Amino acid sequence: MWLQLAWSLVLASSAASSASRRCEDSLATPLPYSSFSSSSVYGRGYGAGYAKLNRKQGAGGWSPLDTDRYQWLQVDLGSRKQVVAIATQGRYSSSDWTSKYRLLYSDAQRNWRPYLQDGNIWTFEGNRNSEDVVRQELQHAILTRYIRFIPLEWNKDGRIGVRLELYGCSYWADVISFDGTGIISYRFRSKKMKIVKDVITLKFRTTVRDGVLLHGEGQQGDYISLELSRARLLLSINLGSSEYGSIQGHTTVASGSLLDDDHWHSVVIERYRRNINFTLDHHTKHFRTNGEFDHLDLDYEVKSRNLTFSCVESSSSPVFFNSTSFLQLPGQSNGDTLSVSLSFRTWNPSGLLMFTELADGWVELGLVEGKVTVYMNVTQKKNTRIEISSGSSLNDGQWHSVHLNALENHAMLTVDGDEASTVRTAIPIQVQTGGVYFFGGGDSRSLQRSFQGCMQMIHIDDHLVDLRAVEQGLIGTFENVTLDMCAIIDRCVPNHCEHGGECSQTWDTFSCNCSGTGYTGATCHSPLYQQSCEEYELQGQSSGAYWIDPDGSGPIAPFRVHCDMTGQMLKVTFLRFSLQLLFPLFSPVQLWSVTSRAESCEQFVAYACRMSRLLNSPDGVPFTWWVGRANEKHFYWGGSGPGIQKCACGIENNCTDPGHFCNCDAELRAWKEDAGLLLYKDHLPVSQVVVGDTSKSGSEAKLTVGPLKCRGDRSYWNAASFTSPASSVHFQSFPGETSTDISFYFKTSSPHGVFLERGSVVLLTLEVGGELVQLSVHSPRPLNDDEWHRVQVEKNIKEAVLVLDGRHREVRAARTQAHAKLELYTDLFLGASSGQRSFLGCMRALRINGVIFDLERRAAETPGVSPGCQGHCSRYEMHCRNGGKCVEQYNGYSCDCSLTAYDGPFCTDDVGGYFETGTLVRYDFLPDMGAPVPDEMKGSPGWGLSGEANLTREELVFSFSTHSAPSILVYISSRTQDSLAVVLRQNGTLQIRYSLGGLMEPFTIDIDRRNMANGQPHSVNITRSFREIRLQLDHYPLSTYTLPETSDVHFNLVKSIFLGKVFETGQIDPVLIERYNTPGFVGCLSRVQFNSVAPLKAALRSGMTAPVSTHGILVPSNCGASPLTIPPMSSAHDPWHSETGTQTNKEKKRADGVNRNSAIIGGIISVVIFSVLCILVFVVRHTFRHKGSYHTNEAKGAESADCADAAIIVNDPAFTETIDESKREWFI
Repeated sequence: MWLQLAWSLVLASSAASSASRRCEDSLATPLPYSSFSSSSVYGRGYGAGYAKLNRKQGAGGWSPLDTDRYQWLQVDLGSRKQVVAIATQGRYSSSDWTSKYRLLYSDAQRNWRPYLQDGNIWTFEGNRNSEDVVRQELQHAILTRYIRFIPLEWNKDGRIGVRLELYGCSYWADVISFDGTGIISYRFRSKKMKIVKDVITLKFRTTVRDGVLLHGEGQQGDYISLELSRARLLLSINLGSSEYGSIQGHTTVASGSLLDDDHWHSVVIERYRRNINFTLDHHTKHFRTNGEFDHLDLDYEVKSRNLTFSCVESSSSPVFFNSTSFLQLPGQSNGDTLSVSLSFRTWNPSGLLMFTELADGWVELGLVEGKVTVYMNVTQKKNTRIEISSGSSLNDGQWHSVHLNALENHAMLTVDGDEASTVRTAIPIQVQTGGVYFFGGGDSRSLQRSFQGCMQMIHIDDHLVDLRAVEQGLIGTFENVTLDMCAIIDRCVPNHCEHGGECSQTWDTFSCNCSGTGYTGATCHSPLYQQSCEEYELQGQSSGAYWIDPDGSGPIAPFRVHCDMTGQMLKVTFLRFSLQLLFPLFSPVQLWSVTSRAESCEQFVAYACRMSRLLNSPDGVPFTWWVGRANEKHFYWGGSGPGIQKCACGIENNCTDPGHFCNCDAELRAWKEDAGLLLYKDHLPVSQVVVGDTSKSGSEAKLTVGPLKCRGDRSYWNAASFTSPASSVHFQSFPGETSTDISFYFKTSSPHGVFLERGSVVLLTLEVGGELVQLSVHSPRPLNDDEWHRVQVEKNIKEAVLVLDGRHREVRAARTQAHAKLELYTDLFLGASSGQRSFLGCMRALRINGVIFDLERRAAETPGVSPGCQGHCSRYEMHCRNGGKCVEQYNGYSCDCSLTAYDGPFCTDDVGGYFETGTLVRYDFLPDMGAPVPDEMKGSPGWGLSGEANLTREELVFSFSTHSAPSILVYISSRTQDSLAVVLRQNGTLQIRYSLGGLMEPFTIDIDRRNMANGQPHSVNITRSFREIRLQLDHYPLSTYTLPETSDVHFNLVKSIFLGKVFETGQIDPVLIERYNTPGFVGCLSRVQFNSVAPLKAALRSGMTAPVSTHGILVPSNCGASPLTIPPMSSAHDPWHSETGTQTNKEKKRADGVNRNSAIIGGIISVVIFSVLCILVFVVRHTFRHKGSYHTNEAKGAESADCADAAIIVNDPAFTETIDESKREWFI
């Protein structure tokens, strides 16, 4: 084994005269004409030497003979230079310029390497005219002598044209070549080195994938080693291990891949004690060594292998193939031996390596599912197909060699030079070669896809192919092939799969396997689990063990806890642990992530003792203490608090011995116990307990430490209320990352508003791959329903994702050249800061990259925004009665009564109607046959129950008043024989008839004690849950009834609701028709609601669209109900009241004076008006008393009433008058 290595023992740097000098020299302009060369020249005066920036000599720049992608312009810098930027122009005063290009570089005009940026072969933006200079800074400086400019796109109305300048500075370093047999030693000044801090830098290049670059060791077992293994760089270091192996200091970290590409790679190792930065080609890994030692103890030398102070150039010349490439080469014709060998590297599992014709068939050599496979098709033997294969997982990006040899009547296939695993097979014909060989593709008869990757060391008939002759057109031909370059890219280095995700790749892209990580998404960035028990509870989960991830996409790994959701406050319990290994499953950071955000935490501790003291006196040295979260000792016990060296009995003054503050401190021979809860959460959890009083004879103790329990999640409910159209909350900018996620909850009743802005761009408009894309997610239900909704946004190098409520999502893929960080360098605003319509409502739990933003603290400092989720609805929602929904508005609130049986500003106005003889209202449920439901019906009171529902629970509520009996009040039918009926019998008593199947006759509930046909209003509430039926009638006690066991519990296929009378075909309860349906209900019905359906309201409100019909005369009436009045809200108590403007001090004083004068005048006027009204009231009372017309609402005569109903009638005689008045008003 040999290794070519270039290593500078000191920090390799540019040869600038001072460290402060910028590397900004013009590198191309000082060069002679001969330092420029090109693929071709359009004509005299268009030569490569004229391609200098701002020059007008010749034709004013370089233009090639052909305008295609095979052209190049090459610059020889004379020696290795550090290049940091490039600037371009078009050809002077012409229509020739280059709009996109790439850069290749090399040290020896062979084995060219493309410039890479963000893991891709980078495409630079060029010019849009011939005169403007466009400069592009290189993300990483390159060290090279030769640079090639490759045009990709140009002006469509002209040709390729360019003038350019390269910027950088000189570079110098010692170069040593290694052949694997020698050793060079670097000796330190002292014989032994005990180092706390060190820095090692070097650069290397090689074509061999295994070898040691550096090794040093000490007599105590310390060592440092840097080596290549399978073209990856391994750093191994040991700062010391214990003699018996209890402390293992060995640490190994791998970095990079494909490092055997014969290009220069830079290495920097920085160590301070156990902290190490390991940098390879600008990618840094930070890690901490194992063990407990800080010094690197080395002998006086560090070794490397070396012989020559020069760098030997490789003789190999690679060929790069893309999906449309092929290379055609000649071979011997009519030969009796087929011999082809090559080396390849690729990421694709399948692809054509070689194809050639025989005199009697053809041979195909390819990669199939990671194996090298040979197909031989013999046409002479009726298309006999022979197949042999060897190797496995050969699409790993490493170089692999293949040798196919077919001689006489057999064929042999050897992979990676392993003769022992050579595969042999017999062939039925004598081989006779055709003389033409295709590599990578090019022949339509091959069934394999084209090869994507690199090949080198191609041998045909045991002769190495001269690829330079191919490039010059002397032999063979090619298409879309890049000679002398291998542009293979390891898209998994650096690994963009986060949180330990496993990266795999093809030629074009990579993918992440997130199994077992606790994360999901294209890059394993998004958390798979909820952040706390709060979120699980809101999802409807019950108590149990759950995985939580408090910091979301942050670095803290998810862990398993027990969530208790049975109490008023959610409780998270860390699973129990043993005293020998306290919390073995949780890291200190995981524990802190919960305790720091919890409302409260507790941990039970108990010390049972017999002649074993616990804390001693408050002034003495304690015998026992415990260690908490910050590794601090604490001298208080359960039931006490910080700074109080007492137990619970000492706090409550009930210890066994009043002279001590712990039961155990009395040193009694009987068993005693001190137990209680530790409640100061900043000290929890208990990580260690030290018991000291154990040396006395006969002393015993038993220690119990319970699990850590925490309640609540403060960050989850950290909220802000936006109360003004121009309100916004400002946060400082945060650093962009390769993956960035933002999540928050919101609720609003406003249909419009801006959530977040980045500068003047709404957040949901993201920059993905250099272009702005807008993501939108549509919800099947309105989002301004004043319910909490969750928004999650993630942008990574592969895609941008917007998720709503965890179900609805939109994904937008990023461009290939998009592996850049999300740049959030401008400030972040919640709400709108640029004149747009702001968000109105509440936001909470704002989290960016796993970090919770304190909305409450920022809202307290911001006008128009208040901490917490406040608003009109939070304080005045009780004003929306009877199931009405409160809707926030900028200047107040309103009540949405659409899904109730009520009307009015507070859903308190009865919606009722007077039924004449024969009047009926019919409401039909829409069948669930896939027919679309009109949007205008979904928000109406007549639409709230899915058609043909099978119910196990229902609620029927209504009010009525009548003098007529018998009659049907409400009848609910089904498409089966199930039904529910509420009727008045002949004597005016109420009967409820349930028919749910399984019974010969309907199950009836009779209320025989009361005559309900007494003209007074009565309210009925019937609620069923499975077999239990509850009846609430007026103000009487709640009654409970149970359906028989033989009865079904499903109300199947609900069909229609009838009010007042039944008019329907089919099988109907004959008792209803015969006894109660004629002549029909006469009286007033109101507040009718079945579950979420209000049929009477739907019939009386002409603006509502619902499947309801009316037969006969239906007169709107409030049925004698008095509307409930709600006092208006004062601005002083209005939580969302905002001032319309600001005032100066003078204006405020003037306003205060005016307000005081107005108050005095208003008070005088009020007193006068009140006095006049009192006099008028007195006169009116005196007049009516003398006329005998005075009316009172007192329960006059109630003492003599027979029952409570009679008392109501006597107490409110105006009820029937109201009905009559309604009728008269209707017929005017």
